[in-house]
Amino acid sequence: MLLGTATGQWRTIGLRLLATNMHATSNGPSPKRSLGLADVVALESSIASVDGTRGELVIRGYAIDDLARETSFEEVAYLLWHGALPGRRELRELCEYLRAERTLSPMVLDVLRLTPEDASPMAAVRTSVSALAHFDAEADDMSREANYRKAIRLTARIPTVIAAFDRIRKGKEPIAPSNAGSTAENFLYMLTGKEPGPSAKQALDAALVLHTEHGLNASTFTARVIGATLADIYSAITGAIGALKGPLHGGANIKVMQMLLEIDRSRDDPSEYVRKRLAAGERIMGFGHRVYRTIDPRAKVLRSMLEALGEEHDNHTWATYCDHLVKTMASEKGIAPNVDFYSAPVYYLLGIDPDLYTPLFVMSRITGWTAHLLEQWTNNRLIRPRASYIGPHNLRVPPITTRSGLIA
Repeated sequence: MLLGTATGQWRTIGLRLLATNMHATSNGPSPKRSLGLADVVALESSIASVDGTRGELVIRGYAIDDLARETSFEEVAYLLWHGALPGRRELRELCEYLRAERTLSPMVLDVLRLTPEDASPMAAVRTSVSALAHFDAEADDMSREANYRKAIRLTARIPTVIAAFDRIRKGKEPIAPSNAGSTAENFLYMLTGKEPGPSAKQALDAALVLHTEHGLNASTFTARVIGATLADIYSAITGAIGALKGPLHGGANIKVMQMLLEIDRSRDDPSEYVRKRLAAGERIMGFGHRVYRTIDPRAKVLRSMLEALGEEHDNHTWATYCDHLVKTMASEKGIAPNVDFYSAPVYYLLGIDPDLYTPLFVMSRITGWTAHLLEQWTNNRLIRPRASYIGPHNLRVPPITTRSGLIA
């Protein structure tokens, strides 16, 4: 049984909302603020480094494009949880553990069957992950060993949740998970009932690797804030899923695919389509990034996966559209594509419905979220930032008979 320990030491240093050259008392000047906590250092971590200027994402010291091309999703999960890549024995044990934990409790399947068929897939995943806690005897065990086992269970079961929900809402019976194959291979099998081809398995596996971890983003920060209260791992992950459900964090690749389908239906020239949208002041989804000032390193890997899938399916339509859009956006706006831009057509060629794209994000990012929780609990401190109060002072309570309230 794998019981890995964190490598290196890290320490929480608290949220630095005050600039180093300022200090404030309760009656002193307001501290400098950073909207959206942009560039604020909240804590130290040995998990990932994101360099927006150079366009680099490094996980535990390894460049993300190298990991996507040379390792599997399971290897990167091990790397995130343990701080080192697995040897053959460690990888075999982890894969065996994941396969053994794929099956859902019948009552969790009942939850999915009772979910309205038009429900948001992210809402269904969020509710199901919360429900999983009821059937885990270790749910409230906060030992590192138990939390590690729960991280494996969540990683194994979330793909089953997503596939089962999709089949149930389409009036089909869920397909029991296989006791063989990779996470990517098993998911595609549970979704379609067919064994996926080599390029399909490779493309989804690479996409899962690329989405495993991306520093202290909104959902990861949410997970760590909840975890810092010593809430259980299921509570923290449910909160992280809630954060990812927001359209400003997850879901951009859904809009990318909607755009590509619109271009295909209208038979518009892709370049002219972009120019018309820009002239109308509309945003082109899948371009630009809150962090990266150059091309997202994950996008480059997915572009090659899209090409390989196009060859396997004899369908180069989406790659052609994407190439036109990239060239046009570069000339018109000087903006490069991000990971969402290419992941959308990759998933579409895999036969995955667009509204499942954000749940696929969960299926991958669960490894990064749980790695951050394990790190948080190694040397935990409650995350408690300050807010700069900008409301009124010195008000006195008037009698209720003299209050006008806010309703005209």
